[in-house]
Amino acid sequence: MTVNEKLDIIVESCENKKGIDIKVLDIKEMSSIADYFVIVSGNSSTQVDALAKEIDEKMYEKGENVENTEGKNSSRWIILDFGDIIVHIFHKDEREYYNLERLWEDNDKEEQND
Repeated sequence: MTVNEKLDIIVESCENKKGIDIKVLDIKEMSSIADYFVIVSGNSSTQVDALAKEIDEKMYEKGENVENTEGKNSSRWIILDFGDIIVHIFHKDEREYYNLERLWEDNDKEEQND
């Protein structure tokens, strides 16, 4: 399965569970940890859990297994690592606090200025 097909499944899963402000960040030029980050928010711990479960199930149905999962006990910030794609599922309050998009976008701007 191509990375774009995986991204489509992940984004569609987020949309199915009414994920908020879905962002796909291309980080392959900035980091070796993954090619893409997908960042999405939920309004509640229940929605954060539902987003993680939906993504995991839909990817599994297509033969893609999550390599690592973090944060399922807290339901405030869950990370699903699919190797070339890392999905960050935030409770909306946590997302505002950590603001990962800004960190990676600022890094991209710095690299463009070098």
